[in-house]
Amino acid sequence: MKVSVMTLLEGRLEEAGSPSGHCMVTAAVWLVMMTSLSAHLQSRSRSPVLKILPVLLYLLVLLVVGISRVFTLSHFPHQVVTGCIAGAMLGYIVIQHVPEGKSLRFFAFSSLGLLLGALLVYRCLELGGLKLSWSIELAQKWCVKPEWIRLDTAPFSSLTRDTGALLGLGLALYLKPGGWELPLAPRALSLAFSSMALYQLNQLALPTSPPLLFYCLFFIKNGLIPLFVMAVVPRLVHAIAGQGQEEKDK
Repeated sequence: MKVSVMTLLEGRLEEAGSPSGHCMVTAAVWLVMMTSLSAHLQSRSRSPVLKILPVLLYLLVLLVVGISRVFTLSHFPHQVVTGCIAGAMLGYIVIQHVPEGKSLRFFAFSSLGLLLGALLVYRCLELGGLKLSWSIELAQKWCVKPEWIRLDTAPFSSLTRDTGALLGLGLALYLKPGGWELPLAPRALSLAFSSMALYQLNQLALPTSPPLLFYCLFFIKNGLIPLFVMAVVPRLVHAIAGQGQEEKDK
């Protein structure tokens, strides 16, 4: 039986999520970064070109990501547009309500609430006859290389990754509110150490059986990422830089 190319394309696009997650995340994260960059440039220069540069860069990134999602047949154009709009709205909310001054309890309860809430919704949908893991089961059945279907690509992995990172962010802010003031050279050293730490964490292989153990360790692993980057490594570099300064003073 012959199947036309258009039929295959339509079938693939019908499975695309709405809105586009890639566009949503890009729009949210880059809006926060470009807003911060724009404020920094405005405080340093009165040039109108520099003021509008972050806006143009933001729109260019959204355009490139959006075109790529349509080009790879991952989404319809309207799914890309709605993803950009939803992401921009989320980024605006984050800018207006920065969680930097929140307590550790806020981050702990938010992480636990998101985790338990998602599990509750999943269970309710499952009881209603809707199995959210149907695509994973089909992929494991029909994929030419089933080993490509890994636990760290499953929806629960995304859930544990995000909630773990949220708790890790709270711990980092709790250990050192405001962070450490580092000169340029120690800041570069902190960046290098953080990159090495993240690489080692990323290379850390976790046991996949039983799945519950994997998800618990995955939660801890992703909680360590902001903790290392924002607290542990800067504290270490700050201590090293402080000792070096004391030796110079002597």
